[in-house]
Amino acid sequence: MQSTPPSANDAPVRSVEDLEQVFRRAEKPSDRFRIGAEAEKFGLDAVSLRPVQYSGQNSILSIFERFQRYYGWTAVSEAHGSPVIALERGAASITLEPGGQLELSGAPLADVHAIRDEFVDHFQELGAISRELGLCWLSVGFHPTAGFEELPWVPKERYAIMQQYLPSRGRRGRDMMQRTATVQANFDYSDEEDAMRKLRVALGLAPVFQAMFANSPFREGKVSELRSERLDVWLNMDPQRSGLMPALWTQKRLRYRDYVEWALDAGMFFIKRGPRLILNTGQSFRDFLRNGFEGQRATHADWFRHLATLFPDARLKSTLEVRSCDALPEDLTLAVPALLTGILYDEAALSAAEELARGVSLSAALASRNEVPRLGLSGQLGNKPIRAVAESVVEIARAGLARRARLNEEGEDETVYLRPLERLVEAGRCPADELRQGKKPGDRLDGRALSRVQVAKGLESSA
Repeated sequence: MQSTPPSANDAPVRSVEDLEQVFRRAEKPSDRFRIGAEAEKFGLDAVSLRPVQYSGQNSILSIFERFQRYYGWTAVSEAHGSPVIALERGAASITLEPGGQLELSGAPLADVHAIRDEFVDHFQELGAISRELGLCWLSVGFHPTAGFEELPWVPKERYAIMQQYLPSRGRRGRDMMQRTATVQANFDYSDEEDAMRKLRVALGLAPVFQAMFANSPFREGKVSELRSERLDVWLNMDPQRSGLMPALWTQKRLRYRDYVEWALDAGMFFIKRGPRLILNTGQSFRDFLRNGFEGQRATHADWFRHLATLFPDARLKSTLEVRSCDALPEDLTLAVPALLTGILYDEAALSAAEELARGVSLSAALASRNEVPRLGLSGQLGNKPIRAVAESVVEIARAGLARRARLNEEGEDETVYLRPLERLVEAGRCPADELRQGKKPGDRLDGRALSRVQVAKGLESSA
């Protein structure tokens, strides 16, 4: 999660046009483009399989203490004397989702090879700490074993507000907070046209990404009827702050203003003034901008915090964040930034993907998105099998990565990270199909099934 940048200060917002500045200030030339990757996972006691708690013996705080002592990470709190909620080292951070999901938010890096190295280092550090504490980590889109009563609540200020508000806006709001995990990739943009082209592609192809990377077929210790419990959660979440942003599909040429107008109508959580939180839960930012709240007027910092509480399938902040994918095993984790880098950072590939996305209507995307949790790559996207569209997407990405020609020490370009994804797509299978093989809905999970989603075991973290 990005912290509030210096440009998002406490100066008042004087017009809707002011709200575009957070995007304009983030623009950069293409030779300075970088890639950021984020990956979440669930921690369990390796013997009892009980979820790791925030505090106590062998807890998240125990893990954080060892990251600091052994590997030079620095603790982060929301205020002096408040609980530790994250770690930082250089431009990378380790953060916590509401139910204790541990997330590596990687540094902005030049290519997927560097992301691979960063993840190898992270998994090695986490693996060593976890062996000492008797823990294991599962990378899957929905918690495979735990019910709500078993999971912690991380003591971050906004999480307590979300806990009260989001369940009133969708029947799976609490699931989203405590029991989902994702892989996310973040990308730069050069100007307004570039940002909005990339956003439109990410939205138009979101059902394809979701189908390719569906990886959450377990729930509370049993095999689910769904391939992606996580996406089903998002289908039943606050519609004002999540999903495909239908209003953006009607514009022939998207502008920053179109994203701003969508974000203005989403409900807020709180206003922060120094250390003080003022709850204005549910007030739209548009109303706050017009009328204020309890004598407070909108500031640029308020706006940036608001943008960070919106959860569409692709989100615009200081970078474009693509948020469509379930948490994945380590090799497929790297396939996410590889696929998207190939599409978004090569002009010919971006044009081809744009043409593909242009052929997807909003109604087709919504219908496909509703089917993906159950059908994965077996469904349709409009009048095409989604598997066929996925094959085209992978081909476009492969060509884009080949033209980038970023080589590792073995002389391999970034297409090496697409190989496990290509094998699945060619077979018409998503990761959940591999996990469910030989099982039927309602079957109880065994150790073998859980071992297939375990990560941070040690040195096995390679592409």
